[in-house]
Amino acid sequence: MINFAKLRKDVQDYDSEREHLIKQSRDVLKLSKQIIYAVHRDELTEAAKLIKQIETEKKKLDAIAKHSRKMGSEGSYKVAIQEYAEALLYYHFVKDGKLVDLAIDTEHFILGLADLPGELVRKAVFLAGKGEVEKVIKIKDEVDTIYGELLKFDFRDNEVRRKFDSIKYDLRKLEDLVLDLKLKGR
Repeated sequence: MINFAKLRKDVQDYDSEREHLIKQSRDVLKLSKQIIYAVHRDELTEAAKLIKQIETEKKKLDAIAKHSRKMGSEGSYKVAIQEYAEALLYYHFVKDGKLVDLAIDTEHFILGLADLPGELVRKAVFLAGKGEVEKVIKIKDEVDTIYGELLKFDFRDNEVRRKFDSIKYDLRKLEDLVLDLKLKGR
C-alpha cells in the first residue's frame, strides 16, 4: 500500500527546507552586492569585513543545500553562489591584482567569472576618469585573458553561453576605452 502520509511529509519537508534555502540565499546575495559596492568605493577594509560575514552565511547556505541533491540545483542557490564568486573574484583582483580560485562548483564559478568583466568595466571607467591608464590597461588585459581562456570551452548551457557572450562586449568596451585614453594622451 502506498504511504501517502510519508510522501506528503517528504514534500512538505523539502518545501520547508527550500524556503530556508531561499532566505539564506538572499542573505548571501545581499552581502555579495555589498562587497562589490564597497570595492567600487575603494573601501577594501569594509569589503574584507563583509567577506568574513559572507563566508559564515555561505557555510549555512551550503549546509542547507546538502540536505538533498535537488536543493543544490535550486535557482536561488545557484544565483547566490555565482554572485558570491563574482564578489570574491572582484575583491581579490582589485586588492591583489590577480584572480583567485574558489572552492565552489565549476558551473557556479564559471557563471561568477563570466559576470566579473561587467564590474571590471565599471572599475576601468572610474580609473580612466582619474587618469590611471595603466590600471585600465591591466583590467583590459585580464578580461582579454578571461575571454581567451573561456573560448577554449564548449559551453552548451544557455545561461553560461549567454554570459560568456557578454564578455566579448565588455572586452570591446575596454578596448575602446584604452584606445580613447591613448589617443587623448598623445
